[in-house]
Amino acid sequence: MTPIKKNIVANFVGSIWQAIIGLVFIPIYIKFLGIEAYGLIGVFSTLQVIFGLLDVGLGSTLTREMARLSVFPDKEQEMRNLVRTLEFIYWSIAIFVGISVVLLSPFIAHYWIKPGQLSPKTVEQSILIMGFVMVFQMPIGFYSGGLIGLQKQILLNVINICSSTVRCAGVIIVLWLVSPTIQSFLLWQMLISIITAFLLALFLWNSLPNSENKAIFKKELLHGIWKFAAGMGGTSIFVIILTQLDKIILSKLLSLEAFGYYMLASVVGMSLSRLFTPVFYSIYPRFTQLVSIGDYDALTLLYHTSCQFMSVLVMPIAIVVALFSYEIILLWTQNIVTAEKTHIIVSIMICGTAINGLMHLPYALQLAFGWTRLSFFKTLIAVIILVPLIIYMTIYYGATGAAIAWVVLNMGMLFFEIPIMHSRLLRKEMWCWYWQDVCVPVMTCLFVVSIGRIFIIKPMSQSMLLLYLIIISILTLGITAITTPLNRAWILVHLFKIKSV
Repeated sequence: MTPIKKNIVANFVGSIWQAIIGLVFIPIYIKFLGIEAYGLIGVFSTLQVIFGLLDVGLGSTLTREMARLSVFPDKEQEMRNLVRTLEFIYWSIAIFVGISVVLLSPFIAHYWIKPGQLSPKTVEQSILIMGFVMVFQMPIGFYSGGLIGLQKQILLNVINICSSTVRCAGVIIVLWLVSPTIQSFLLWQMLISIITAFLLALFLWNSLPNSENKAIFKKELLHGIWKFAAGMGGTSIFVIILTQLDKIILSKLLSLEAFGYYMLASVVGMSLSRLFTPVFYSIYPRFTQLVSIGDYDALTLLYHTSCQFMSVLVMPIAIVVALFSYEIILLWTQNIVTAEKTHIIVSIMICGTAINGLMHLPYALQLAFGWTRLSFFKTLIAVIILVPLIIYMTIYYGATGAAIAWVVLNMGMLFFEIPIMHSRLLRKEMWCWYWQDVCVPVMTCLFVVSIGRIFIIKPMSQSMLLLYLIIISILTLGITAITTPLNRAWILVHLFKIKSV
């Protein structure tokens, strides 16, 4: 098995495990803590993303630079010095973020969030703890980026699997045997974040090539990467505005209980990213290496192969969830009220997330060429045009309007970004991407799943419904894989191999 295939498998196993264990334990969290406290966890997630903009692209920059420098000899000392330099900056940012959240905790608790059963004191204490958690949570992304760039993704996923398992399962024991409070939940998150951050730091430094000299902070190294980092940082700011504005507005407008339902639907809708993110992080370093050595034929083949694989991976699940959202939420939570309040939002949001997933590999191609300007101006224009729409839709149509705005945002990227990108990179490949990589698998999925929706038999027991959904998903996945040329060729090659054995 090639290194890139090993990385994809490792990333899938790690990401899917984290998605499964997270989704399994969410109903248990709600049972112990209540939907209001779960809404507070949603506020924590939003704060993490908002303050994550202070990352200013350093995590992505480290990934690219580790991948780029790893193919050249005699770069050992530069790699170690770069990690030390960015590490110092990153920890400084993380400490600043933690202090900011702690100082803002009274304002957020008393003037922004609208708790019902939770007391303002409980909310304030929880947000204060969140500040300390974020100090150690932020560097996890930095060290992970370094390991990804070094293509140590098997190691990274072993750590992530162990960490997420202890994080999710351990907190249940804490809530059960110690204290069923949101403060206990967050304190456990802080403990696991501390352990994970220092483990990742240890393994990153051990994975770097050896050098005779000690790693040192070198300001000069920033001159070669600042443009890429600035482009990534600027893009991140606009992306966060576009993706988190709905949550900021809703956390103010809605009760903490209603916001909890929205965040629950958001978790399901965004969980699809657990499938396409591993592909992005597996392919992106290889894109970078192929660009560095100028092998554009191999780059073009890998681009279309990975994009078709992404479509086959993402679209069957997205469309099954979109058309069967009520049944899936009911099976998952065993709560009719929860299913009724969340299923429409889930259907809309997962469609937007699926489109976002299709755009990830074209984005990886841009980053491999070090071209961040398109992404920066794309998101800047989107902010100017779509922010008023997001505000209007969220204020007047609530959670459903926010979900619709997410779909509109990603549709705009799909139709405007791709033509601009392919006018400069892989110029003759745009229509192949639109038709073979995207349209064919999407239309196939819609056709197969729609037939399954039409012929579903009601009433149906929960076990039979689960079996029916599994069969529909497998059929859709298989038929979609066969209709995409490069995936079909891969399947036939491996079938012939099996036959010849």
